[in-house]
Amino acid sequence: MLDLGAGTGKLTATLVALGAEVIAVEPDSAMLTELRRPLPGVRALSGSAEAIPLPDSSVDAVLTGNAMHWFDMAVAGPEIARVLAPGGILAGLWNVMDDGVEWVSGLARVSGSAAIGPRDTPASWRAATADMHLPKNGVPARFDSPAQAEFPHGQRRTADSLVATLATRAGLLGMPEQEREATLGRIRAFLASRPETARGEFTLPMRTGVLRVRRL
Repeated sequence: MLDLGAGTGKLTATLVALGAEVIAVEPDSAMLTELRRPLPGVRALSGSAEAIPLPDSSVDAVLTGNAMHWFDMAVAGPEIARVLAPGGILAGLWNVMDDGVEWVSGLARVSGSAAIGPRDTPASWRAATADMHLPKNGVPARFDSPAQAEFPHGQRRTADSLVATLATRAGLLGMPEQEREATLGRIRAFLASRPETARGEFTLPMRTGVLRVRRL
């Protein structure tokens, strides 16, 4: 399996634990350094979705965790197809907040799209990724029709840890400081007002959304 856009290796480690033979490809050298520390036995290469440093038909599956939306699929689509064996699988995974839960839906409204935006909740994830796998340059399709699925789980959180995570979102980091602090203040106030989140640890309802296609 190829973990493409592997980052610091969270998905890589999971695949290794499942017994897969994994190659990790990541463009950022600092993240590769972090990946190699706990996973010295994994082949970890510098590269990108648009230029994968592997031979043709060399992997059975390409997985990408919370990264496919960064790919230039006009280039990456054919490149992923090149390294996949015929019949191989491309799967993108996104962790999204389950806004089917009432308080999570309220949190999304209070937070605004800068903190909880496209691909961060199930409905918007499905819409945003429906054709993410398709090359955009008119070349013949190399993959079959996409399938989407969601798998529920949860993360143990506190109000402080959730606010700290949301504060790292690109939309918030790009805000003027005063606007950013006001947004984070609204989020803190909302979490403090809800019985589900006001008293120490709680479970944040999550879903992992998966987009899967098969190489023709």
